[in-house]
Amino acid sequence: MDVHSMRITALVPAHNEEAQIGETIQSLYGQRRPPETIIVIADNCTDRTVEIARGMGVQVYETVDNKHKKAGGLNQVIDHILPNLGPADAILVMDADSTLGPEFLGHGLERLATGEFGAVGGTFTGKPGGGFVGMLQRNEYARYVRDVERLQGKALVLTGTATLFRALTLQEVVAARATGELPGAAHVYDTRVLTEDNELTLGILHLGLRIVCPPKCTLMTEVMGTWSDLFKQRLRWKRGALENLTDYGWTHITRTYWGRQVLSLIGLLIIVIYLGSLLLSLVLTGHVRIQPVWMVVTLIFSVERAVSVRKRGPLQVVLGALIVVEMAFDLYLQAAQAQAFWDAIRRKERKW
Repeated sequence: MDVHSMRITALVPAHNEEAQIGETIQSLYGQRRPPETIIVIADNCTDRTVEIARGMGVQVYETVDNKHKKAGGLNQVIDHILPNLGPADAILVMDADSTLGPEFLGHGLERLATGEFGAVGGTFTGKPGGGFVGMLQRNEYARYVRDVERLQGKALVLTGTATLFRALTLQEVVAARATGELPGAAHVYDTRVLTEDNELTLGILHLGLRIVCPPKCTLMTEVMGTWSDLFKQRLRWKRGALENLTDYGWTHITRTYWGRQVLSLIGLLIIVIYLGSLLLSLVLTGHVRIQPVWMVVTLIFSVERAVSVRKRGPLQVVLGALIVVEMAFDLYLQAAQAQAFWDAIRRKERKW
C-alpha cells in the first residue's frame, strides 16, 4: 500500500492529566508525519484536562458511564469509529503521560504500509523526575531499549505507552471475539483484565499477525515517583500477564510467554537460595562467607548491570556496577513478581 495514502487517527485516553496532556498533544503535532485526527478520551476528569486539550485544537470525547478505566474509554470511541475505517487507516493508541519521538508515526506507518505487520509498537525511555526510584526505572527502560535493538525490533508486548495499529487488525480482533476465537466481549479491549495491552498483543498474535518495535519508533513515558506506586504498577503488570496467559492457555504463541514466567520463577528461587546461603553462613559461622559459585554469579550480574546502561553515562555505569544498588532494586521488583504469583495461586481479588 502507498504510505502516502494512509490516514492516522490518534487516540489519547486521559484521566486527570492536566500536567502532561499539553506536552503529549504537542508531540503529536510535532511528528514528521502528523496524524489527521487527534481524539483525547477524557475519562471522568475533574481537572483541566478537557479544557487544555480543546484549547490545543484537538477533539475531546468525554466518556459516558465508563466503569472500566482506560480499556472502557477506548472501547467507547473505537466502537464508534472502527466500522467506518478501511485498509488505508491506522489507529494510534498512546498514554496521556507519553511523548513521541518525531519519527514515530512516519516510521511506524512505513512498516504498516508493507502489509507485513498488524501493529507497530515503540521503544520507550523514562521521563525526568522521580528522584532515586525514577533514576533506577530510567536505567531499567534503557536496558529494555537495548534488548529490543539487539533483537532488531522483535518484541513480545505492544505496550500501552504507544502503539500504531492497522484498522483492519483491530476489526479482526473484534470479529474474533464475537465468534469466541479470542476471549472477551466483542470490543477491541478486554475490560475483564488488568493488562489490556498485553492481552490485545496475545490476541493479535493468535490471529497470525506480526508485530514489531522499530528502533526509530521512540517515546518517553512517565516513571513512578514513589516506591509504593512502583510496586503497585509492577504487581498489576505481572499479575495481569499471568492471568492473560491463563485465559489463552498453552498454545504455540503462549509457550514463549509461559517460558518467561518459568524463568522468572527460577530467578526467584535462585535469589532465595542465594540469600538463604548468606544467612545460613552468618548463623553457623558468625560471618558471611560467599561460596565461589555465588561470587561468579555476583560478578556476572555486576558486569551486566554496568554494561547495559553505558549509554546513560559514566555515573550510571558506576551505579550499575555497585551490586548493592542494582541488586536491591532487582529484589524489590522480584518481590512484586513473587506477590503476583502468590495472589494468582490464591485467586485474590484483582484490583487496579
